[in-house]
Amino acid sequence: MVTSITSFGRSGLYDWMVQRITAVILAAYTVFIVGYIVCTPDLGYEQWSTLFSYFGVRIFSLAALLSIAAHAWIGLWAILTDYLTTRMMGAKATFLRVIAQMVLGVVTATYVLWGIEILWGF
Repeated sequence: MVTSITSFGRSGLYDWMVQRITAVILAAYTVFIVGYIVCTPDLGYEQWSTLFSYFGVRIFSLAALLSIAAHAWIGLWAILTDYLTTRMMGAKATFLRVIAQMVLGVVTATYVLWGIEILWGF
């Protein structure tokens, strides 16, 4: 069982489920955006502005943004745990992993807040 405080969920199964759910949301959002690009002739600022003026599109975009953050955090946690803790034993490895997770957490939070600002204009 995952017991690290820096993991996303309460257990490995929970993290696995979150990754699968976020992957489905991201796949659906990708299909939606690619479909819009393909089906919209002369795509420009006016069309993008109109598309993102709809409340449903903003909610879907917010769900995709939060899904990217959750999906990336779980993936990065797994990679950092595997490569910085398993490959390098000791306190130095734990320190490096925690620092890397803190930096990546700040970057992820910044991107999420920036995306919310772009979507909702707060």
